[in-house]
Amino acid sequence: MIRVIIAGPRGKMGSEAIQMVNNTDNLELVACLDRKHDGKTLRDIESLPNMDVPIYENIEECFQQINADIFVDLTVPETGYIHTKAALKYHVRPVVGTSGFSTEQIEELTDIANTEKIGGLIAPNFAVGAVLMMQFAKQASKYFPDVEIIEKHHDQKLDAPSGTAIKTAELISEVRGSKKQGHTAERETVTGARGADFDGMKIHSIRLPGIVAHQEVIFGGSGQTLTIKHDSFNRKSFMAGIKLAIEEVMKIDELVYGLDNILE
Repeated sequence: MIRVIIAGPRGKMGSEAIQMVNNTDNLELVACLDRKHDGKTLRDIESLPNMDVPIYENIEECFQQINADIFVDLTVPETGYIHTKAALKYHVRPVVGTSGFSTEQIEELTDIANTEKIGGLIAPNFAVGAVLMMQFAKQASKYFPDVEIIEKHHDQKLDAPSGTAIKTAELISEVRGSKKQGHTAERETVTGARGADFDGMKIHSIRLPGIVAHQEVIFGGSGQTLTIKHDSFNRKSFMAGIKLAIEEVMKIDELVYGLDNILE
């Protein structure tokens, strides 16, 4: 049995993760971390499952009192970074679904995991289809070096571009090389009209209510275009990836970035 702590139980992702853990035979929810309701249990909170699972506000206290194997963080980047450092310190394997970490933060956390010889995963997207989209985009960029990324998320998302868009651009850059796209004399009559620049390719972020998570990678070539698209219509789409991450992280002794690193 894999013992799991979940941070952010009242959030949409957190509540889905609780249901997933409860419905998985080899997983057991042993505690939750929340910025409210310290000392209460899940059954004390309206809309949460009727379970005697303790809630903690202080992560150090949580790890000191609860014996756990996996810490799932589905909060925000600033909090997630602090939580992940604490999890590694207490040898609880982190599975982090919070995007927005800087390259420096990821490198620091990776170094800590290597020193402690403990496995973990940070994933900008837990939807298996989104991971495949990124891999297909990387493959396509060998033949279509002109590419733009359009990512669409709900209007409460804090970071832009999304972690998925940045990860996609990073994977494409591994095989594409730097390339400035568009007309050499191109100019923006409204600042930002052409989107963010990543190694010469453009990334466009859309934030609207009613959207969950969607991304298109559009390639252009002579007389043709290729579009690789993924849509998450609800947060259940991420749960299979989180379950896979929990199980696979138990088998590794390093911190990896991206769900693709544990897919066969």
